[in-house]
Amino acid sequence: MKNISSEQGLADMLQSNAAVLLLFGGPHCGVCQTIKPQLEKLAADEFPGLVTAYIDCQDTAGAVCAARGIFSLPVVQLWFEGQRFAEFVRVFSLGEVRNAIERPYRALCLMRPG
Repeated sequence: MKNISSEQGLADMLQSNAAVLLLFGGPHCGVCQTIKPQLEKLAADEFPGLVTAYIDCQDTAGAVCAARGIFSLPVVQLWFEGQRFAEFVRVFSLGEVRNAIERPYRALCLMRPG
C-alpha cells in the first residue's frame, strides 16, 4: 500500500491509475490498522490491477483528509477512471468492499487489451 501525504500526490495517483482503493486511517485507529493488511491482501489476491494507498489522517496527511471532508475513521474509497465509485465509512465489512470492487473492476479489465 502506497503512502500518500499530499493533495498533489493523491491527485496524481487518481489520474494515473484506472482502479484505486484509498484507505483514510491513522496509527491510533485500531480498526484502521486491522483492516489495512486485509485490504492489501484482498487487492493482491483478487484484484491485482487495483492500486492501494494509505492516507494517514492523524499524522502526515491531516490537511489532505480535512480538504477531502474525512472527519471519522476508517474511510475506504474506491475510484475507477478518476471518479469516486464507492465510499465506506466507519462500519463496513470486507465483503461489502469486495462486492463494490468486483463489477467495475471486471468491466475495466475486459475493456483493456492484454
